[in-house]
Amino acid sequence: MVLDISIAFFMLGVLATLIRSEIQFPKALYQSLTLFLMIAIGLKGGVALSEHASWQLVPQSIFVIMLGIVIPLIAFPVLFLIGQLERKDAASIAAHYGSVSIGTYAVAVAFLEAQQIEYEAYFPLFVVLLEIPAIAVGIALAKNKGKVLNRKALAHEIFCNQSMVFMLGGLAIGFWAGERTATIAPFFFDLFKGVLALFLFEMGMVAASRLQQVKSTSSFILSFGVAMPLVGGLLGCLLGVAIGLSTGGAILLASLGASASYIAVPAAMRVAIPDANHGLSITASLAITFPFNVLVGIPVYVVFTQWFVS
Repeated sequence: MVLDISIAFFMLGVLATLIRSEIQFPKALYQSLTLFLMIAIGLKGGVALSEHASWQLVPQSIFVIMLGIVIPLIAFPVLFLIGQLERKDAASIAAHYGSVSIGTYAVAVAFLEAQQIEYEAYFPLFVVLLEIPAIAVGIALAKNKGKVLNRKALAHEIFCNQSMVFMLGGLAIGFWAGERTATIAPFFFDLFKGVLALFLFEMGMVAASRLQQVKSTSSFILSFGVAMPLVGGLLGCLLGVAIGLSTGGAILLASLGASASYIAVPAAMRVAIPDANHGLSITASLAITFPFNVLVGIPVYVVFTQWFVS
């Protein structure tokens, strides 16, 4: 299986940080690349949705939402009972792993396209649906009875965060515009892989910069950050096959089930569970699980999905 070229940029970012190269990646550029990927993914999915919308998507969407509920319910007892973490920390980390990583999804899409494996083009709908349920489950698991929850602020973070606005907005615009998106396709679609390469270069530097934090965390968190993606990936794969997705679609659902959020959920958790150890959550999702998925996980999900389908 050939390594996708975009992954090479991630490894270059890691190397650049490890050798202490003086590379200043502007924060505004990183934010712009992130927003670009969200809009591009949403637009492409919206166009496909306008062509393939059917009632079949309703039960598939319900099962995908259920996946976003089940994964944090599996992660929480492992973190709380086996890892002996405080309830608030276990709930926060579980919510991160129940939600999705836009970066992991983008890498998985690029990987499938490089391998010429077809998948359902409306898949961004499922990415959007998986953003919300894990946050709700994480809040319920935290059980902060003594704390008055700012529901208005929390609802704003959940439904108005940048992931939801740009991906859901792009999905809606793509669905409404359909073929008329051809006028902006050269920018959002043709440049996608180049933007992804730059995004992964920055992510490589960020992941490498957190190596000290990884060393300071317990061996349990390190083990969890590697093992939980395999569990979530397996569940996503099995669900994808069960609801009739193509091989590529099942691989993407496995990648989403294996991923951990580092954009939408951290913001929501800071509002819902402000006294949790958010540094631990982001270290697990961004410095352990994201590199694992990019370098090892996605090819593994491809192999065992193809094994289940055959």
